[in-house]
Amino acid sequence: MTDTRGPKPPYDTQEDGPLPGGRPSTGKQKAQPYHPPQAYAADGQEDAHGSATVRRPRTGAKTTPRTRKARLRVAKADPWSVMKVSFLLSIALGICTVVAAAVLWMVMDAMGVFSTVGATISDATGSTASNGFDLQAFLSLPRVLLFTSVIAVIDVVLATALATLGAFIYNLAAGFVGGVELTLAEDE
Repeated sequence: MTDTRGPKPPYDTQEDGPLPGGRPSTGKQKAQPYHPPQAYAADGQEDAHGSATVRRPRTGAKTTPRTRKARLRVAKADPWSVMKVSFLLSIALGICTVVAAAVLWMVMDAMGVFSTVGATISDATGSTASNGFDLQAFLSLPRVLLFTSVIAVIDVVLATALATLGAFIYNLAAGFVGGVELTLAEDE
């Protein structure tokens, strides 16, 4: 069988031809790197029509940042985590209470409040047989700090128990009405 299509160009054979889709080189042009087409020519370059174009920003465009918003719902409060957090916060509040009571006692003692009020009470309740009521001995710093510490411990126990009970009650109420809805916004 003979080929009747005529002479073949040299690149049509598999041995020395270009890759599929490739173009034969004429030998006069050097191979250039491929540059994909661009929507806007770079500064100083010309576009396909021969005119130099530079992309300029629009004037009068709004520059206010967009705010993303999300509506979320607190469906359940875990009682164990509420108990841990409320326990730590109530301990911190108890420590602040004891420190505040100590500072307040020192300030009032430095101002002479206890001695003045104690002298007034002694004069009012005193008799010839006794000196009367001694306010300074009754309101000494160790006694005040002990009383404040007892109040702080009771506060820690009650606040922790009430917060945990509140989490259980919230979970029951959220089961009926769906919980508290929050709208959170993020500034970009």
